[in-house]
Amino acid sequence: MTILKPAMAALSASIIATGVGFLVSLPAGSQAASGKVQLVDAAGNMRIPDNYRTSYEYLGSWSVAGDEKGAKEMHTVYASPGAAEAYRATGKFPDGSVLVKEVQSTATEEMTTGTVSHVDRLKGWFMMVKDGKNSHPDNKLWGNGWAWSWFDADNKVKTTSKDFRTDCLGCHVPAKATDWIYVSGYPGLKK
Repeated sequence: MTILKPAMAALSASIIATGVGFLVSLPAGSQAASGKVQLVDAAGNMRIPDNYRTSYEYLGSWSVAGDEKGAKEMHTVYASPGAAEAYRATGKFPDGSVLVKEVQSTATEEMTTGTVSHVDRLKGWFMMVKDGKNSHPDNKLWGNGWAWSWFDADNKVKTTSKDFRTDCLGCHVPAKATDWIYVSGYPGLKK
């Protein structure tokens, strides 16, 4: 693990230095390393990274309560390499940080340990890219220091969001004081 820290720090620095619209190069020898992956195009359109489960850091999970017993959804969140470390050091996500939230439906059943809800089916992803420079002022998915997009499970390269103010921001208003992110649910962000 200690050997990887300098490599991850270098990767993090290269992501942050190039800003939004960057190409992410994965470390040599990484299973997912296959050249460069463009996450944001010149117009500010985003795509879900193919390798986020293996190369991003797990931040935490949220259980969304159902109307009856059990959970109706699970939200699992990952951060791009170096983003959590930078947040722990400064209390802010640096420009270029990428957060990917998987939204999955659940199945609930009785087990020997009690009533258990587990992930069942991927519904889609919510992705945010930190951007304090307002890099894409003409793109309605960019603003308030972030790029915001929802992707249905069947297409991780084309968002169904049209405007972050109407499609995304409403859910994040209670987290405005923490840069629009519900950091309380992410143990990996605590010092």
